[in-house]
Amino acid sequence: MNCIHASNSPGQPPKRPTVLPLEEVGTVVAERQTLQPKPPPMCQVLMLNDDFTPMEFVVAVLQEFFGKNIDMATQIMLSIHNEGRGVCGVYPREIAETKVALVMDAAAQAGHPLQCVCEPLSD
Repeated sequence: MNCIHASNSPGQPPKRPTVLPLEEVGTVVAERQTLQPKPPPMCQVLMLNDDFTPMEFVVAVLQEFFGKNIDMATQIMLSIHNEGRGVCGVYPREIAETKVALVMDAAAQAGHPLQCVCEPLSD
């Protein structure tokens, strides 16, 4: 910590530091800025079609890991089957990566070659 010590002789008034007029020093204006946090990067989770994973398993995975009802899960499963891939959901990147890992683990444990990937959304 820097301190200014003025040596005063006994009986003399204390010395004051020299203060420059405002125009000689310059003016600094502080502006308050509100920082808005950036939204996290979003990714879509896709399941890819294969010829071996049972459709029932895909529907069950969509219900369990993506919270889809039976009708929505069936529609997504059919789009995976007919178009080669289907969007399971859009999530922040970390959540999407976690869901991909969960699906891949469940498929491996069940002995199915189901593939699930995370793809960044373009801005």
